[in-house]
Amino acid sequence: MSGQCEITAKKISGAPMSWFERYLSLWVVSCIFVGITLGKWFPAVFHTIGNWQIAEVNIPVGLLIWVMIIPMLIRVDFSALHEVRQHVRGIGVTLFVNWLVKPFSMTFLGWLFIRHLFAAYLPAVQLDSYIAGLILLAAAPCTAMVFVWSRLSDGDPLFTLSQVALNDTIMIFAFAPLVGLLLGISTISVPWATLLVSVLVYIIVPVILAQSLRYFLLRKGQPALDNVLNAIGPASIAALLTTLVLLFAFQGEAILQQPVIILLLAVPIFIQVVFNAGLAYWLNRTLGEKHNIASPSALIGASNFFELAVATAISLFGFHSGAALATVVGVLIEVPVMLLVVRVVNATKGWYEHTNIPLDNEQSL
Repeated sequence: MSGQCEITAKKISGAPMSWFERYLSLWVVSCIFVGITLGKWFPAVFHTIGNWQIAEVNIPVGLLIWVMIIPMLIRVDFSALHEVRQHVRGIGVTLFVNWLVKPFSMTFLGWLFIRHLFAAYLPAVQLDSYIAGLILLAAAPCTAMVFVWSRLSDGDPLFTLSQVALNDTIMIFAFAPLVGLLLGISTISVPWATLLVSVLVYIIVPVILAQSLRYFLLRKGQPALDNVLNAIGPASIAALLTTLVLLFAFQGEAILQQPVIILLLAVPIFIQVVFNAGLAYWLNRTLGEKHNIASPSALIGASNFFELAVATAISLFGFHSGAALATVVGVLIEVPVMLLVVRVVNATKGWYEHTNIPLDNEQSL
């Protein structure tokens, strides 16, 4: 399976950044205008869509999220998990930042900015919901886009693949307890049944479906897998844009009344990206990891699995919630902020490698 992991890693690392990924922020802005306009013109239609629920899970959004997430999860090669031993320190930093620092630092930033510094400029009834959305963003490590960031920073593709596989495995078991804990710390009540249903619907079932399809396609050869991924890629993009249009159709009134909300929500998200990326980057250097390991380790600690965060926010708090809006702001600033981080990581390679002598030869594959 190690050969298959290497093939998958090279395929992912060689994929160029698509036009959609490069201009993601532009598409989100377009969805804001389209969603707000449609919401004002056809309010009854969106009210009906919002009521199509089973066990508090919105059916249209659930289907859209599946179309979004499953292609990403098909790309993940869980057989790469055995590769984590090749870079124990880099993986250790990744896990430390993703699961012990990032969610808690975002909870603190939400408390500081939303409940205190910006509270006077935000609708009081939504403060808890905004914080919940920020927590959901931070509790879901990036899956698909981290491959793009890793390629742009010349990251080791096999390390990137293994850390994504490990994070996704942990997320299956840790996402619900971690979100429940952090919402509890923030004194935000959460229906545990809905949270567990969200994990089942948006993590466990898609992982099973995606990996089953991956296994079936690989039996026919790598080209069969590549062909299917290329075919369903546009559907994944269309599903994301449709979901964003639905969200802004419901959020339109609140945004028109207080357009500054989006800017204020972006502040803690931006700070946590810079903080966590910087921390992971510095820790890897301190521990003697190579630059092509430190860069994807830092980048996965900074970015988010925003599709999962959006879906869970809608399930737990609804279309109209501040939580849903906060997760969408994460989508809005994802590309420009992460491209900034990539630029910094690339520009500081000389500093990183200067006097950075590995503690031993553990880094060599």
